[in-house]
Amino acid sequence: MLGQIPYGRQDINADDIQAVIDVLHSEWLTQGPMVEKFEQAVAEYCGANYAVAVNSATSALHIACLAAGLGADDILWTSSNTFVASANCGLYCGAQVDFVDINSRTYNMSVAELEKKLITAESKGKLPKVIIPVHFSGQSCEMRPIHELAKKYGCRVIEDASHAIGGSYQGSKVGSCTYSDMTVFSFHPVKIVTTGEGGMVLTNNQDLYEKLIRLRSHGITRNPKYMQGESDGPWYYQQIELGFNYRMTDMQAALGISQLQRIDEFICRRQMLAKVYNEKLAELPLVLPYQQPDTDSAWHLYVIKIKQHEGGKSRRQVYDALRGYNIGVNVHYIPVHTQPYYQKMGFKQGDFPQTEHYYQNVLTIPLYYGLTAQEQQYVIDCLNRCI
Repeated sequence: MLGQIPYGRQDINADDIQAVIDVLHSEWLTQGPMVEKFEQAVAEYCGANYAVAVNSATSALHIACLAAGLGADDILWTSSNTFVASANCGLYCGAQVDFVDINSRTYNMSVAELEKKLITAESKGKLPKVIIPVHFSGQSCEMRPIHELAKKYGCRVIEDASHAIGGSYQGSKVGSCTYSDMTVFSFHPVKIVTTGEGGMVLTNNQDLYEKLIRLRSHGITRNPKYMQGESDGPWYYQQIELGFNYRMTDMQAALGISQLQRIDEFICRRQMLAKVYNEKLAELPLVLPYQQPDTDSAWHLYVIKIKQHEGGKSRRQVYDALRGYNIGVNVHYIPVHTQPYYQKMGFKQGDFPQTEHYYQNVLTIPLYYGLTAQEQQYVIDCLNRCI
C-alpha cells in the first residue's frame, strides 16, 4: 500500500522558497511592491485591465459584492453546488441570498434554470442585483448566455473562479472579465496556484478597481479626487467609506509570482492526469466529468459520480473503502442550501433537485500536479476493487 494520497496538494519548489526568503531579507513584509507585481502578472496572464490582491478568495468575494453596490434589501443569486463563501459574501453585505440549480452534466449553474428564475423574479419585482456563477472544478460556466441574461435583467455578474485560474472559455482566459463585471480567484494551497492563503479580484472597470483598492484597506484613499477639501500634504489620507484590512503580504505575493511562472505546466499536467482517468475509468459504473467543447478546464478537481443502481455500492461504501486504502477522497460540495444556517432562512430539501441529486452520488478523487503515474494507477486499481 502506498502512503497517503490526498485529493489535492500544493507543489512548492526551490524557486518558490527562495522567492519568499528574498522578501524576508527585503524592506517589505506586508503589502508592498511584490503585491503590485503579482497583480500585474495575473492581470496580464488573464487579459484583464486591473487586479486587486487580498488575503483570501472570501475577502475577494466580499469586496467585489460591495463594489458592485450590493447592500441591504438587495438580492444575490449563486449556485448551491459550491463552498459556503460564494453565498456568505452576500449575507456579509446585508443582502438576501438565493440559488440557481445546476446543469446535470457540467454541475455548473444552469442557464435554462437561471432564465426561468429571472422571468419569475421580474414578475414579482425581486430581481437579483448580483449573480455569482461558480466555475465548478475548473470548468467555466456558460458565461456568454449568463452575461446576456444579466444585461437584459439589469444584474451585475461576478465570476467565482476560485477553481479556474488557467482555464479558458471560448478562447479567452478565465479572468479576462469578457462576460462579467469582476472575476475572483483563490490561491488556497489545494488550488492550481497558491500563495498559502490569498485571493484576487480582476476587472476591466476603472471605477470598480479604485473602489476595490479602497475596500481592501479600511476605505482609505490618498487620491485627491476622492477627498473632501484640500490635502494637508504628501502624508495625508482620508477614510471615505467603511473598508477592511484584507491586504495580502509581500511574502504571499512573492510565492504567487513564482508559482504563476509554472501555471501552464501545472495545467498541462492536470489535463494529462484527467485524460488518463477518462481512459482508464471508462468501463466502470461511473459518470465521468463532462467537458463543454468551448471550455478548457483548469481541472482543479476530478469528480466522479457513482452509478449506485448499477454497481451495487453506495457512495459511502466506496468512500470508506478508498480511505481504507489511504486515498484521501472527498466530496465537493454539500449543497449550501441544506446547511443548518441556510435552512433557518427557509431553504429546504427539494428546493434544488439537480444539486441535491448530484451531491448524493459524487466523490472527488486525487488530482494534483505532483500525483505520480504510480499513485494514479494505484487510485485506479483501488477504484476497480471497490466498485
